[in-house]
Amino acid sequence: MRRWRSATAPMALILLSVGATLWTRAAASNRVPLQATWRAPSGERAPENVRVRVQVLNGTTTHGLARRATSVLRDRGFDVVEVGNGTSGGDTTLVIDLSGHPDWAKRIARSMAPARIETRRDSSRYLDIAVVVGAAWRPPADPLHP
Repeated sequence: MRRWRSATAPMALILLSVGATLWTRAAASNRVPLQATWRAPSGERAPENVRVRVQVLNGTTTHGLARRATSVLRDRGFDVVEVGNGTSGGDTTLVIDLSGHPDWAKRIARSMAPARIETRRDSSRYLDIAVVVGAAWRPPADPLHP
């Protein structure tokens, strides 16, 4: 009986270390490296050497959504000249082409998906595109800058 007791402690220690090793390897295989979690902003960019003047309006009750959309569009080369609140209240983001450039509106709509495009030509306005951010739009995650 003493023999059995003296062999139990080393066996328990061996089993404990094997279990800890297997658990550590399983946890490490499920972990995603930090480089793989961060993605560069995707989406369409503004045309090269063209100033596309954009107005961004928050059509939701979520505070700061127009500001986040402004950051996204500016990161992609669009010139956001006006930010404010709108009264749309819809789920889908509305991109309004004011200057007769459907390609610019499509680029912004792809960056702000899901979005729909309308054309309302207005030559008296200073703006090229107006964006009314809808409730279905989700801003991309901010990268971690330690």
